[in-house]
Amino acid sequence: MRHLLHSRPDLSLQEDPTVDRLVKFLTSNTSLEVVRKDGWLYAVKYGTTDAPPIALRADMDALPIDERLDLPYRSQTPGVSHKCGHDGHCAALCGAAIELSSLRVPRTTYLIFQPAEEIGLGAKHCAKLIEEKGIEEIYAFHNLSGYPEGQIVYRKGLTQPASEGLMIKLHGRHSHASAPEEGLNPASAVAKIALYSQNLLQEMQGELARKALEDGSDGVEMILCTIVGMKVGTGDFGISAGVGEIRLTLRAEDESVMKRMEERLLRYAQSLAEKEGLRFECAISDYFPETRNHDSALQKVYKCAQNRGFETCEMQDLWRASEDFGYYLKKCEGAMFYIGNGESYPALHTAEYDFNDRILDTAVDMFVSLAASEL
Repeated sequence: MRHLLHSRPDLSLQEDPTVDRLVKFLTSNTSLEVVRKDGWLYAVKYGTTDAPPIALRADMDALPIDERLDLPYRSQTPGVSHKCGHDGHCAALCGAAIELSSLRVPRTTYLIFQPAEEIGLGAKHCAKLIEEKGIEEIYAFHNLSGYPEGQIVYRKGLTQPASEGLMIKLHGRHSHASAPEEGLNPASAVAKIALYSQNLLQEMQGELARKALEDGSDGVEMILCTIVGMKVGTGDFGISAGVGEIRLTLRAEDESVMKRMEERLLRYAQSLAEKEGLRFECAISDYFPETRNHDSALQKVYKCAQNRGFETCEMQDLWRASEDFGYYLKKCEGAMFYIGNGESYPALHTAEYDFNDRILDTAVDMFVSLAASEL
């Protein structure tokens, strides 16, 4: 199943073929009730008590990265491949569904197969199920390179930060390159915004450092403002640019800090545009909330790992990549944990990466243990 999903990857919000394959697999190989929704699905294992339900979650979407590995199950979709391991996450949840079919579990368990994690939209939509079904706990795992193969890795409290993509576009007026004074070139304004973004980052890092000192904190909150793209004009030597754009990724431990950085950036950029007679445009995309584990849920993860005899490791520093699982954790208790791919295993989101099939059993065992754990 993992290899089938890998060979037929779907981008975010285009996962209907993946949903088809998962529905077929689950209805053919398990006794669970399968419910198809618009672009996603969930399966249900009914419990033996009236205790509040729990949920297990896997994400389905792939990335716009070419498959370069010579695999027998290599991606058949040009320019798209599973370079984050969501094929493995889904396969593990399918394995858990098979195991749960023959088990008695105390609480009804919902197995959520979620779309669009890579762009931060899937969990926000699927999290409606939490309130609809009265789910009180939810769990998910992510495969993670840099840790021993099969090791259960966890972090108390904040485990992944908030982030968002910010696009700022300035519209001026094109002219012939020989007469730039007849146009309105936004190049210098875009450059000023780029410089301001990095100065703002340093300023806010200083503010957080001073706050940590005042509060007696051991560390300083992580905050980043990364320029991911800049474009001015067409590049034609005969045309003075009339449009400029800068794209930044904002990232912080606390969503409110990230939003404060966004507000200051936009205020500066809009003021600059007005001063220079440029039309201002902005957009926010790929918004991810912070992911904060709940202590009681994380204790359950640790206990299940210990009972299964798995090696565990507490993550010292948060994983800087963002994860939309935080939307669920705003509605109920839960935890995101990680399973090591191997200390020297290729990194996620690289052409060299492929999900490590040797950790599938570990993932299935953890999912089943969490579903079957005592009340």
